[in-house]
Amino acid sequence: MSETDDKKPGEALAADVAEVAVASQTSIAGRIRNYFLTGLVVAGPLAITAWLIWSFVNWVDDLVRPFLPPHYLPETYLPWPVPGTGLIIAVVALTLLGFLTANLVGRTLVELGEGVLSRMPIVRPIYKTMKQIFETLFSKTGSSFRQVALVEFPAPAMWSLVFVSQPPNPDLAERLPQGEHVSVFLPCTPNPTTGFFFFVPRKNLVVLDISVENAMTLLISAGMVQPNNDPQKRLASMAANARAAQLAQQAVKSPATAAE
Repeated sequence: MSETDDKKPGEALAADVAEVAVASQTSIAGRIRNYFLTGLVVAGPLAITAWLIWSFVNWVDDLVRPFLPPHYLPETYLPWPVPGTGLIIAVVALTLLGFLTANLVGRTLVELGEGVLSRMPIVRPIYKTMKQIFETLFSKTGSSFRQVALVEFPAPAMWSLVFVSQPPNPDLAERLPQGEHVSVFLPCTPNPTTGFFFFVPRKNLVVLDISVENAMTLLISAGMVQPNNDPQKRLASMAANARAAQLAQQAVKSPATAAE
């Protein structure tokens, strides 16, 4: 006679009820975990984005407000500070500066200022480099960082993501080996602001059909977020897991209800 047959009817029923209760608790815990992760995926990016925007607005306000007279600040007349005042003033001031620079007088003053900076030994290379970077980044016709490619680096059969920049100038091009070369930047993970810059033959590049933004996301996440990985699909998958857990719980409860 088996151990199950030795049990009294009341003991067997109590064991079945305990097993159903444990399975129900496990299912409920899994559902709660899935719901929590789904909520975290939805709220986390929104919270971080809002925090970054708020920090940037406050940073600009702290830079601009000390230069404004007190009677121009809204908090002088209101019982609470108004965030974004410095940012609005900075945008207006930069737009006005661009408008003034576009005319003859403005260009003359800019050239005069650049002439002064070009005579300063330490300031000159810093200003020249920063100006070239900003002109390249915000130029409508610039070709830097418009393509993402793969290059075999740092060893054979190991491929790294690079951003294709402009071709080298004629002085550099004639000193490089035969063949067309391009400038590439290989960013590091997870900090893409550092990396390696080098010239590589164009024929050695494998151009990818992804945007610079997707490639940057791939680098910062160290491969955890792949291109064309739709967040809505991840949310749908997590919701499907939650529904599956709910159905499993109902399936466990049904035999218990029938037994009663």
